[in-house]
Amino acid sequence: MTANANYPFGLGGVAASMAACCTHPLDLTKIRIQTQRTQRASILHVLRTSVLEYGIFRGLFTGISAAIMRQMSYSLVRLGSYEAIKQKLSRKGRVSTAKLLSAAALAGGLGGVAGNPADIILVRMTSDSTRPPERRYNYKHALDGLVKLVKEEGLKGLTRGLTANTTRAVLMNVSQVGSYDFFKDSLLGKPIPWVGYQFQDNMVLHTAASCAAGTVATTVCAPADVIRSRVMAHSGEKGMLQILNQSLRREGPRFLFKGWTPAFVRLGPNTVLLFVFMERLKGAWRASCSS
Repeated sequence: MTANANYPFGLGGVAASMAACCTHPLDLTKIRIQTQRTQRASILHVLRTSVLEYGIFRGLFTGISAAIMRQMSYSLVRLGSYEAIKQKLSRKGRVSTAKLLSAAALAGGLGGVAGNPADIILVRMTSDSTRPPERRYNYKHALDGLVKLVKEEGLKGLTRGLTANTTRAVLMNVSQVGSYDFFKDSLLGKPIPWVGYQFQDNMVLHTAASCAAGTVATTVCAPADVIRSRVMAHSGEKGMLQILNQSLRREGPRFLFKGWTPAFVRLGPNTVLLFVFMERLKGAWRASCSS
């Protein structure tokens, strides 16, 4: 991996927020499927129920404020830190894959800690409709949820699911961001069989590398993602191990990959949009610096 220009720390957060606004209905569907205990939940069932019960906008974009707050904390830190660490390493020459993945893991852990409160609010807002009316949180927006969370559960409430969330964040950054750079570096200059096209540093390369990264990330992160969603959806005393044991007894080990399809349907396009937006923002930044 060769050296890169110095980009603003928050550039990744902006790109992730843009991507999240496009794919939020898919994220909402994934979380609702993960937090439901029934085996009947499906993408079409959840989408149809959401729209019929709440209307198109409220049904598909509930929690969008929390999604943006999450990207401007979790993704901003994980992507900004990764770029900063990678830039520092690249000053000494080409960066090995092992160092690249280690940088992604460290940055992912930092992002998981930074974004944990917003993640709790996002999970609760998007899964609220799956709970009995008397047990719903009824957060009006992300800031309202944050205030109520601290008021009702104390500062300790901000760390709920932190272990599962940080684990997922590490896995996500390694499998998504780290693998994107790996696939991008590996494909650059390679020909596409039977097509007669050679990958160049353009939209085609960025799309191909991000599609591969999205598939890897969905599979690697699925178990941690399901556990994280279930832990954060609870406000009681149940911990990660207790929820894990109960879920295994009731649903078997297959529950760890529950919601894989909506997760992929969401994370695939989200990964493509994230890196396409990010590459475009990087290009615009380079152009503004050179002008």
